Amino acid sequence: MNQNLANFLLCGSVGWNMEILWTGFHSLLSGQWTLTGKSSLLMFPIYGCAAIIAPLYSRISSLSFVYRGVLYMTGFYLIEFISGSFFRTFGICPWDYSAARFQYRGIIRLDYAPLWFAAGLIFEKILAKSA
Repeated sequence: MNQNLANFLLCGSVGWNMEILWTGFHSLLSGQWTLTGKSSLLMFPIYGCAAIIAPLYSRISSLSFVYRGVLYMTGFYLIEFISGSFFRTFGICPWDYSAARFQYRGIIRLDYAPLWFAAGLIFEKILAKSA
């Protein structure tokens, strides 16, 4: 299998699982003891886009983890905003952050910055091990 395709599938799968875990824990904070996590099929290709980290990492590996994390976080926000705007045009956006305090256009949440920072570094490590 082509390594780029393998990385895309790996990132899509890991992203899906991370989202299901996140929403499951969030349901607990909302008082739902079932720990119900959820995602959407539309999210798989979005998370799969994190595969770009593999070739990017070889170019930025000498930077500190702080700079790399900020770069990944910015990239995740960009992909989230573009894909969310596209999906919203067709009325199929799987998320809506309109009720959140630190949101922008209901598509991105600025308070998720630490999560996207960490997610980028997690994807970096996963992709490095799969190479």
